[in-house]
Amino acid sequence: MTTELFTTTTLTTHEHIGFELGWDYAHHRLVPPAPYAQEPSPLRNGLLAGQATFGTRTLEPTRAVRKWLQLRLHAWLRGRSVELVQVTPHYLQQLDVSHCPITRVALSSATLEASDASVDRVRNDAGYAAGNLAVMSTKANHAKAAYGFRDALQFVRQIETGQLGGIDGLDAAQWSRVAVLCSLVEPLPHDEACTLPLLVLPPNRLRLFNPVQALQAFVSRQLLAPGWSHRVSRLEAMLPGKPAQRAFQAFFHALLPRVLEAGALSKHAAAPQRAGWAVEDAWRNPLVLKRWIAFARLLTAAQCEAIVAKASARKLGTLRTLQVSDAQATDGWNLESRGYVPHAVLMRRSPPARRPAAAEPDTWQASLPL
Repeated sequence: MTTELFTTTTLTTHEHIGFELGWDYAHHRLVPPAPYAQEPSPLRNGLLAGQATFGTRTLEPTRAVRKWLQLRLHAWLRGRSVELVQVTPHYLQQLDVSHCPITRVALSSATLEASDASVDRVRNDAGYAAGNLAVMSTKANHAKAAYGFRDALQFVRQIETGQLGGIDGLDAAQWSRVAVLCSLVEPLPHDEACTLPLLVLPPNRLRLFNPVQALQAFVSRQLLAPGWSHRVSRLEAMLPGKPAQRAFQAFFHALLPRVLEAGALSKHAAAPQRAGWAVEDAWRNPLVLKRWIAFARLLTAAQCEAIVAKASARKLGTLRTLQVSDAQATDGWNLESRGYVPHAVLMRRSPPARRPAAAEPDTWQASLPL
């Protein structure tokens, strides 16, 4: 019989994530900003280990890679989780927009101004994960902070009924957009979701948790691409029964003139961005919302979901849509820990001195959460 002794070094999950982040900085021949590259930390350990391993054999540090590393550093410093299977540099590229969806200002980059683009976790009790991210201005991101759907609605009421010009730098219209954006990723009772105007078109790759809002967005986006009249007619024919079809006609005939008045559908429209704003602003009209509610309440959540799926299969959408299960929708969101890195200890076993026994490879093992 032979015996082999091992020493055990424990690392917290937070330390392991910091090491991997430093390793990835080195892999792209980048250095974290001061003081994180100089001060002793798991991040610096990973950076030094990566530099020793890769040398000059590194990957290209594209703008998307820099943004990805910056996001991970920001999250690591606050203990927030980042899901790295789907949240990649390429994924972040797909979130890019030219204007803030909340303030509508043109976004800048690395100017240290309030207009700089930043990645926001739309649902604050979740981590940086696919389906929960949107790009907005630093100003809007800081104002939104940890507030959610109902907080934003309360701010709108306070501004509209009081003498306040705004709260945290945002006016009532901007807080209304924050409220709608947050509602998209928050499961709501179907009857309540039916009453919300679509004041913000869903950002790319955002996951919509309320089927009636998915239908609302699907219909609204029809007006942003040529051939909308034919597509809307085909969509109407899919609706279950004459009452729903008549109610949809009444709603759409209220929505369309408001968008046309803005000149958004003209061949000479200034920019696609303004067309999107015109559609969003049309939802502020009381008649549009009233007729939408009357139509939407004729449908169940399951019917809304089925209509969107059927219309997408027939390629009536202007964007590709994908349905996922509830479990898949929140995969990697870490809702149980409210978006923070779950507390755990990783154990790395390594042999200090070999006795007469076969060598065993190093292994990583997660213990139960403390």
